[in-house]
Amino acid sequence: MRLEGAIFDMDGTLLDSMGAWETLGSDLLRQMGRDPEPGLDAKLLTMSLHQGAAYCREHYGLPQTEEEIVALSNARVEHFYRTEVEAKPGAERFLSLLKMQGVWMYVATASDRELAEAALRRTNLLENFRGILTCSEAGCGKDSPVIFEKALTRLRCAREQCVVFEDSLHAMKTAKSAGFRVAAVYDAHSEADQPAVRELADYYIRSYDEWLRQEQ
Repeated sequence: MRLEGAIFDMDGTLLDSMGAWETLGSDLLRQMGRDPEPGLDAKLLTMSLHQGAAYCREHYGLPQTEEEIVALSNARVEHFYRTEVEAKPGAERFLSLLKMQGVWMYVATASDRELAEAALRRTNLLENFRGILTCSEAGCGKDSPVIFEKALTRLRCAREQCVVFEDSLHAMKTAKSAGFRVAAVYDAHSEADQPAVRELADYYIRSYDEWLRQEQ
């Protein structure tokens, strides 16, 4: 895998954290006295936090503002990010090797900045990155390539020398449609998507530890 720049998703790609998001939307709605529609959580995972909050506010007639819904969502996962979340096995060493090779790296995440920084700091990954860009800051979810385009601009490298690391099939499709090479990182929470992921991705990483052993 030859590259000058790399754009990393965070949840499910660098961190073993998708469990914290898997039922967040439906759990929050039930707390508010609403019955979530079937498939809601899968739909929300394709959106930024602010897009998801706006959708729930409008679709379920919630009295809270969009910002209040985002704050409630963040509060439910904040403790996990600050005290429990773990990096995927081998992720720290993988990033360190890329950094030693002169690869510039950026995080592109749907999580809000404060939580992303806390999680990456806790797992000793933060110092490997030139910066973080969130979907909220980019103004869109990963159904749009804008977040990847903006991260590429900040990395200041050619598109053909940049690889997007993702665990989510919908985000991989977005990156591929924008002309990026994609490295798929396996996550158990997207097991059903793995056949399509393998077909789409330029590289497939079952685990960072396994990849590192192959490269030795």
